[in-house]
Amino acid sequence: MLLFHFPLLPLLLSSLGREPRTSASGLPLRIVFLEQQPPLLDLCHPYACAILTLITVPPHRRFPILPTSEPKSPTASDYHEQTHIVCNVEIRLTKLGEKAGDAQREKGEVHRSRNMEGGEKLPAGGALDGAWAAELIAELRRGFASGRTRSYAWRAEQLKGIARMIEEKEAEIMTALHDDLAKPHLESFLHEVPQNRNPCLSPFLSFFLTLCSTDRSEVATFDANRALLQDSIGINSRVPSYIELKMIRELEFSVINDSPKYSQTKLCTHGYCMFQISMAKASCTFALKEMKQWMKPEKVPTSITTFPSSAEIISEPLGIVLIISSWNYPFLLSIDPVIGAIAAGNAVALKPSEVSPTTSSFFAKILPAYVDNSCIKVIEGSIPETTVLLEQKWNKIFYTGSRNVGRIVMAAAAKHLTPVTLELGGKSPVVVDSNVNVKVAAKRIAVGKWGSNSGQACIAPDYILTTKAFAITLVEALKITLDKFYGKDPLESGDLSRLVNVKHFSRLTNLLNDKKISGTIIYGGQRDEQGLKIAPTLLLDVPHDSLIMDEEIFGPLLPIITFDKIEQCFDFIQSKEKPLAAYLFTKDKKLEEKFVKTVSAGGILINDTGLHFANPHLPFGGVGESGMGAYHGKFSFDTFSHRKSVLSRGFAGEVRARYPPYTQQKQKILRGLINGSFIAVLLALIGLPRD
Repeated sequence: MLLFHFPLLPLLLSSLGREPRTSASGLPLRIVFLEQQPPLLDLCHPYACAILTLITVPPHRRFPILPTSEPKSPTASDYHEQTHIVCNVEIRLTKLGEKAGDAQREKGEVHRSRNMEGGEKLPAGGALDGAWAAELIAELRRGFASGRTRSYAWRAEQLKGIARMIEEKEAEIMTALHDDLAKPHLESFLHEVPQNRNPCLSPFLSFFLTLCSTDRSEVATFDANRALLQDSIGINSRVPSYIELKMIRELEFSVINDSPKYSQTKLCTHGYCMFQISMAKASCTFALKEMKQWMKPEKVPTSITTFPSSAEIISEPLGIVLIISSWNYPFLLSIDPVIGAIAAGNAVALKPSEVSPTTSSFFAKILPAYVDNSCIKVIEGSIPETTVLLEQKWNKIFYTGSRNVGRIVMAAAAKHLTPVTLELGGKSPVVVDSNVNVKVAAKRIAVGKWGSNSGQACIAPDYILTTKAFAITLVEALKITLDKFYGKDPLESGDLSRLVNVKHFSRLTNLLNDKKISGTIIYGGQRDEQGLKIAPTLLLDVPHDSLIMDEEIFGPLLPIITFDKIEQCFDFIQSKEKPLAAYLFTKDKKLEEKFVKTVSAGGILINDTGLHFANPHLPFGGVGESGMGAYHGKFSFDTFSHRKSVLSRGFAGEVRARYPPYTQQKQKILRGLINGSFIAVLLALIGLPRD
């Protein structure tokens, strides 16, 4: 990042910048004119030519900025403008250079032509039938049978291709995620750009910018909105505000220009998009770094019974695997298991969720251009296509989604005795002790719930358990936190995700309309059916037999249940189906130990929510109703591998006692060998008894 060049940035900006002038709001306007790529901006695209205008404006006084009238400034016919609002900072990026634009256009057309060649073409009529699916399976089997997927070189090449795709297509990935689920960006974009294509814009272009102004009036304006950024990007309030301006990180211009529908530049640093992309990058990097070690045979001890011998465990690929992914994190939950399957040496068929169609289309069009399309395929479709795929014989099925569909997948796999990994969900509880730092706990619960796709995440907190005496304190802290995060009108907040579709909105509305929870809503509850949004909602002391406590919520509703003693919360959790995650907030180490020993869950996290998902050294998976099997890191490799045991012996060390005819003396020696008797071993070594 540019922060690494921090000592040289003032010099760079002073050499490139023009004198500040005053905008219509009375606040300073600073224009930086970049006629060519500065040598220090090494993260910029080689064809980058830009005018970057930074202006500080109050939220109620946002207005268009005109370019300077100095001789080197372009005329209106020379540029296209994209204007963005970043809290109080408005950034305008103007791309210049016809020659660079031509080069980028040519490069983009090459990639687009490659992308059109990728993906699986459905048979005439557009439906996936059994014969077509069988041919697809046969092609995958031929690719696997050729043996090339077993080599380290092939696996590494595919993983590097995926990593390159993530790097080069980051803008398209972010756009797909936003289009499918309208994910908020940390810095929202408000202004449309012209429908015609900018000659220099390219989906491969990304800028990492640092706001480098130290003007005190800009600092003062930033101070007023510091709270909006602190919890989102981790700025410490004790750091001087002029330093904070330099610490705003990874403001990425994701330039989208392949379709008029998406002809807008989005300032995308929203945690949802960046989380999926950074996790996918990390997964690729981790696998590439460790894969050679994972592939090595694992030496294990031998027993005296087989002396002399050697033993090892070899991880071999299972064959052809089917990966069916979910819609709530459609990029990460698709590509992460694919990375594991490739690292293990399998041929892969990916079926993305039809509920996130833009991301599904991205994989179908783009992924084949970066990997071996004869061994890695993407199949789009909905329930009929998935049904046809499940009727085929696979060597492994990996499914992420609901428990109901998980049962269907498992039943289909049972017909062929196909092993399955089911990443499901469940009602993940949060136990909050009274001795915690309630402000920190409230923020971590809130970001784990509403900051995780508005609760549409398998490990999002589903309900809170606490003591009656502490409940009001916790509720007040949550209210303050939610007001701070999403404002007094959360339905208008750009930081709150929408629900995936009308069906999901109706399901959550039915939960709120349940007569059993009437009067329990103590915060939120506002609904916007047209915008598919429900405000963060707190419910206190809902009945245990209400609908909201019977099924996984998977949305922005958070019930709070109280007990007299904190230990009673553990019994309540144990009375339910085993969750995918369980959370405890406490400073009491004994209570923590009891929680870990008592509560059975896919994973446990103390004093935070969701972060265990990001540790590649921990297995991620469910237990019981929340799923079976696990992945991430080495566990992904193991999930898609068969651990084959190999014992090797020479021709020495013959034990005649093991061969017929059997006598009493032979039986004694054999018993002694099995029991590890030294005398029996000695007799066996000298060949007694004689035949």
